[in-house]
Amino acid sequence: MKPFLLAAAVLATCLPVAAHAEGLGAEVNYGRADGHWGTEVGAGYRLGLAGFSLTPGAGVYLADGDAKLYGRIEAAYSIPLSATIGAGVRFSGDDTRPYATIALPLLPKLRAKANAGPGYYAAGLTLGY
Repeated sequence: MKPFLLAAAVLATCLPVAAHAEGLGAEVNYGRADGHWGTEVGAGYRLGLAGFSLTPGAGVYLADGDAKLYGRIEAAYSIPLSATIGAGVRFSGDDTRPYATIALPLLPKLRAKANAGPGYYAAGLTLGY
């Protein structure tokens, strides 16, 4: 019984470490949001556990000479050495837009990424995480 308790204590100690993030990342996307074509430049912090991740982020959307702040949160699942698929919500001004997302690895820390949802779609690159 004591070895079981010791193993449970070690596992409980390690779980918070395993639940912590894959780290910081940055994105550059070109797409249509808020009724205009433009460029998103943003950053986020990915928290991951067993292939699942939660990534809050924020950035600036540059379109028609204007700059608008946006926030987002994504939940995704990564298939090892393949795609990361998930869903997110983007907040900008009075607009809240749900979207689907997919990212494909190009290099170890570089991915091609696409987002699509009602009134919002974008494609670009993600570095980090």
